[in-house]
Amino acid sequence: MAGTRLPSVGDGLRPARREDLLALPLEVAPRLLGARLRTIVDGAAVQLRITEVEAYHGKGAGPVPDPGSHARMGRTARNATMWGEPGHLYVYLSHGIHSCVNVVCGPDGVAGGVLLRAGAVELGVDPAAERRGIRPGARSELGATQLRDLARGPGRFGQASGLRHPRHDGIDALTGAEWEGARAELWLADPLAEVASGPRVGVAGHAGTGAFPWRFWIPGDPTVSPFRWGRGAAEAAAAADTPGIGSVLK
Repeated sequence: MAGTRLPSVGDGLRPARREDLLALPLEVAPRLLGARLRTIVDGAAVQLRITEVEAYHGKGAGPVPDPGSHARMGRTARNATMWGEPGHLYVYLSHGIHSCVNVVCGPDGVAGGVLLRAGAVELGVDPAAERRGIRPGARSELGATQLRDLARGPGRFGQASGLRHPRHDGIDALTGAEWEGARAELWLADPLAEVASGPRVGVAGHAGTGAFPWRFWIPGDPTVSPFRWGRGAAEAAAAADTPGIGSVLK
């Protein structure tokens, strides 16, 4: 039913509120590590523990322009959700194939989002595996590597969640209200003692270097996706003497 909250997702968690997401993405992003995204799509529930994220600022957000953001040039039909109320999900299509999920954050009217890059499936392994194209007979016998990879990377995370572009772009993850046959809720965990930070994955040029260490992940978590340089990013990093790909923050 629209507006009805989903069942509790576990001890030590609380529903995210608008005020939790009013800061710019760079501040919100590490707070989303360990959070849960719970979706019910076409009657199938999946719960994902978020293990890797990336921050993206829109035009005019923060002191440094973000050349890697979809909203770097301003508002368009594609990125309109990024400019809206925090707590909605910006679901976009990557490479014409993958639906990727972002949590909108920042003040209403200031574009920003946190890309959910990877997670662990805690509930709903069967529907998540089905969405990933794993045949029914194999879903009851998934090995450790297959379980690890169910939502490892933003395209897989989107698949496992069941959220699709353009059908679910704009869904509210704070109210649990129904949106095109789907519901979503974001639950926050206590801040982690350690968070790793480094350049964003696959982002081209200067925006993909250590000048923008806006990727955050849980150190040592097996579901975190591997790093790869974007086009021209390694060269830009070497030229700027910012070659590092990650460090642990306390």
